[in-house]
Amino acid sequence: MTTPVLSVRDLAIDFSVGGERVPAVHAVDFDLHAGEVLAIVGESGSGKSVTSLAVLGLLPDNATVTGRILVDGTNVVGASERDFAAIRGRKVSMIFQDPSNALDPVFTVGYQIIEMLKRHGQGMSGAERRARAVELLRMVELPDPEDRLGYYPHQLSGGQAQRVMIAMALACDPEVLIADEPTTALDVTVQREILDVLRRLQARTNAAILLITHDMGVVADLADRVVVMRAGRIEETADVRSIFTAPRAEYTRALLAAVPRIGTGDRGTAALAEERPVLEVEGLVVEYRNRRGRHVRAVDGVSLHIRAGEMLALVGESGSGKSTIGKSVLGLAPVAEGRVVVVGVDLRRASRSEARAVKKRIGVVFQNPTAALDPRRTIGQSIGEPLRVHLGLRGTELAGRVSGLLEAVELPSAWSSRYPHELSGGQRQRVAIARAVALDPLLLIADEPTSALDVSVQATVLDLLRRLQQQFRFACLFISHDLAVVDALCDRVVVLHRGGIVEEGERRRVLTAPEHDYTRRLLAAAPVPDPDEQARRRGEPLAG
Repeated sequence: MTTPVLSVRDLAIDFSVGGERVPAVHAVDFDLHAGEVLAIVGESGSGKSVTSLAVLGLLPDNATVTGRILVDGTNVVGASERDFAAIRGRKVSMIFQDPSNALDPVFTVGYQIIEMLKRHGQGMSGAERRARAVELLRMVELPDPEDRLGYYPHQLSGGQAQRVMIAMALACDPEVLIADEPTTALDVTVQREILDVLRRLQARTNAAILLITHDMGVVADLADRVVVMRAGRIEETADVRSIFTAPRAEYTRALLAAVPRIGTGDRGTAALAEERPVLEVEGLVVEYRNRRGRHVRAVDGVSLHIRAGEMLALVGESGSGKSTIGKSVLGLAPVAEGRVVVVGVDLRRASRSEARAVKKRIGVVFQNPTAALDPRRTIGQSIGEPLRVHLGLRGTELAGRVSGLLEAVELPSAWSSRYPHELSGGQRQRVAIARAVALDPLLLIADEPTSALDVSVQATVLDLLRRLQQQFRFACLFISHDLAVVDALCDRVVVLHRGGIVEEGERRRVLTAPEHDYTRRLLAAAPVPDPDEQARRRGEPLAG
């Protein structure tokens, strides 16, 4: 075996919090070789991202790091900021999870890539830097790379922005590429494209990739070896096939058991009420005005309905119109034509008081609970706000209702005085769900409620949603790009493409015997937690 390009030995990391030392990583050891993809997996708080940030010296000042991190044979533990500046970009680069936060919105992507080359690309002229920026965008297969240099981040799709992040990471030909959740927020077809780009780039550059992810399908598709972490310690390390077929650690087996798989959903058929649907959408058309003053049709003639006790999934790529439909129900999108009827009230024609009364019975759970919860309010205040505003509850009556809602989402009622930053991502999403059901909704809109969560946390949130729906009998519009989650939770599926419905029907039929080429393409693009199946798929073109 060749000398590792990255070697971690007896790594320990702790943080100083309130005068106490809080351990985060204990005695971590692994090697990463040129041309290899090593995946680190585990739940939130397992230490996987903290470990990767330590490699680049990006931990906050209250962190203490001991042990050894050898980058190309040089120990960087205790290195100065000047030493790390010489390593970042040149020897080790990082692709962050969210390109919308990592890219500066006020500068073009070309400017940002060229600035990277100015900092690290020694001896290059201005013309050479521009030519290199175009070459990098071409390497990551971004269309029209010369033109894209002049684009701002907001003018790119999520997948295109992530390609720009990969291009910046590759600018100085690093030996190690750290990819921290590089596909978490992307739709399945875009995710597959990004994984294919990474695979081809690695074959061309022979770079080593340290992949940080909670998506076991991505691990099966891309990784050679896997490190499983829990509570800051390594549970096991093995080649990818052994991890999936013969895991040694009980925790690894539990992690794999929590992964939803298409074709194994056990929701069954909901017992639906015979009365009028809770939500009826008929001939919905939504149009936006673009920067040139032209009307762009985001939703084109969509009709659907949901009955009490039923979960209807909207699936499709970014730009397909699924989130826009949810916004239309909430009155947050410009409806040009059609009807949106909730419990018999046409929201486009209702008076303000009628629409307000109906919207009180619509709950919403957003994708990112951190952004959805006010960081300055306790979770009790956030949950209690709709009860205070709409029902006028105060004092002990309000506190009692908040306590009951916390217990309904399986959080201690004593936590009502905690702030969002004191909770994990899964716990914050439970708080968001508690707030959404506070007014006993007739309709719940859940927009990608589990896409940012680890698989085990995702499983508990899905179980919670299923149990709460059985308890409250609300209709649910479930918006997702994760088809395995849809299979585990929903009754019917509507497939959207370019603003229109291309297929709809009972969940099992759509996901196991799709009739439309686009649906088959979505299913083929979804990574599955099986290395052999992923290898077989890589040898086949996508349907459609």
